[in-house]
Amino acid sequence: MIAAMLLAGCGGKDEDRGHTAPKPDAGFVRDNQLWREQRLTELLAVDGWTSLVGLHWLELKAHYIGSGSTSGIRLAVGPPRMGMVSREGEALWFTPEPGVSLQVDGVPVKGRIRFHSDDAAEPTLIQFDDGKGTLSLIHRGSRYALRVKHADAPARAGFGHLDYWAQDPGWRITARFVPHDAGKSLPIVDITGTTTQQANAGAVEFERDGRTWRLEALGEPGRPLQIIFADRTSGRGSYAAGRYIDLEVPDADSQVVIDFNRAYNPPCAFTPFATCPLPPPENRMDLLVEAGEKAYVKPKQETAG
Repeated sequence: MIAAMLLAGCGGKDEDRGHTAPKPDAGFVRDNQLWREQRLTELLAVDGWTSLVGLHWLELKAHYIGSGSTSGIRLAVGPPRMGMVSREGEALWFTPEPGVSLQVDGVPVKGRIRFHSDDAAEPTLIQFDDGKGTLSLIHRGSRYALRVKHADAPARAGFGHLDYWAQDPGWRITARFVPHDAGKSLPIVDITGTTTQQANAGAVEFERDGRTWRLEALGEPGRPLQIIFADRTSGRGSYAAGRYIDLEVPDADSQVVIDFNRAYNPPCAFTPFATCPLPPPENRMDLLVEAGEKAYVKPKQETAG
């Protein structure tokens, strides 16, 4: 089933360019097909991005939360009265309502617990609805928000399909990695307007259409990197807010492969409850990248829902 959903755009005539693209070899096609299947599997996982059903910013020192009409923060799913989230200095806490069935790491929540956000070493995941739902805390800039996931989320249950441009080996490019000074960071604005400083280990430079292009890479030195970019297809075939590409650790010769066939949409293409980082000005290219994942088109039933 997954393979059938991914067949669109796997090869053949490149309709957008009006010519037949070179036929990729079997190994290239197989590897990219496996990557696409894994991409879809992760997206549709019980706790994947399509399971998001809520994002609630914490504006007060304490909020009562639940799906009932009397809750200060009303959730789309879960118990009518789930509990209270409170803030004391830099610490956040969760206190469950008496009798409500909640768990953290398989252990029932019986009293007040520390509520650790997604930037902690071990974020707190509060499960409800017999494990189908998850409540977590995210930290963006100086603000905190509740993130709610559920296995029965409309975006997951009514998911359509991923569409791709034809696989093209010409878009799998060996680039030069240009390291930055240790500790360098880059301001990244997300879709909510919040700016955060993210580690910026270096840049990648590559040749295309007779020009040298440069993209800033996010991540720590010596670790896998990520590129957030926009190009001339953004809003004209690909997702308007840009796409992401994951990179391996550059090799000893400061080379790294950047495969635009594996450019993918950020979570915000599928749900309004994500806080996606946007491409920095340095990564907005006047280049037509007709490779990778196209813009997601929501099925009619999901749009109507």
